[in-house]
Amino acid sequence: MDQTPETEAPQTDAPKKDDSSGLIQKIQSLGQTNVPTMEGSSIHCLTIVGQIEGHMQLPPNNKATKYEHLIPQLVAIEQNHKIEGLLVILNTVGGDVEAGLAISEMIASLSKPSVSLVLGGGHSIGVPIAVSADYSFIAPTATMTIHPVRLTGLVIGVPQTFEYLDKMQDRVISFVTSHSEITEERFKELMFSKGNLTRDIGTNVIGTDAVSDGLINEVGGVGQAIKKLNELIDANKKDEDKGLTQ
Repeated sequence: MDQTPETEAPQTDAPKKDDSSGLIQKIQSLGQTNVPTMEGSSIHCLTIVGQIEGHMQLPPNNKATKYEHLIPQLVAIEQNHKIEGLLVILNTVGGDVEAGLAISEMIASLSKPSVSLVLGGGHSIGVPIAVSADYSFIAPTATMTIHPVRLTGLVIGVPQTFEYLDKMQDRVISFVTSHSEITEERFKELMFSKGNLTRDIGTNVIGTDAVSDGLINEVGGVGQAIKKLNELIDANKKDEDKGLTQ
């Protein structure tokens, strides 16, 4: 008895994995997308928002930027030949001093051009991060709070504790003054000024004042920041080409 051949079911393409899930997961964990992989983009955008989390984990209801997330990204930026420049966007209330200084030192030591933009606020330890870039911008309505270094939690009342605080404060002052046009005297004046902050000492510096004091290079927004970064990238390419021809 002849058997009629079974008709094969038409093959359908397997459902493609939704790549958007990985993107959503990256936004939830790091707060950003992988900008350098976008077609035609050679600029990496690094966002520093909320509170900068250091050695102590913050409560889950706090908006925070974890420094252990930023450090590997900065290493990857330095190593990735497709990335030609770094744009740092700041809207932070500050946070851990040592973590902030570590991020600042890494940005300052990059061999690739970098531009920072303060939007909303670049307070406390956000100040060194803002000035660590090759060129800095601040929005007209953005503010930067400059105040002495403070401790939270248990404080042992011994001379060594206060000496440690004083030396940490000197590290912040030294970094800011060496990476901006502000003088040490003016920065200390803003840091220890009385009456500008409620129940505290320090100063809240707004956009144009930060520029006039020499803390930030220019008042501007995203468009100006990207334009300046592209100029620095072009200048960096010319310097590299000049070095190769010599």
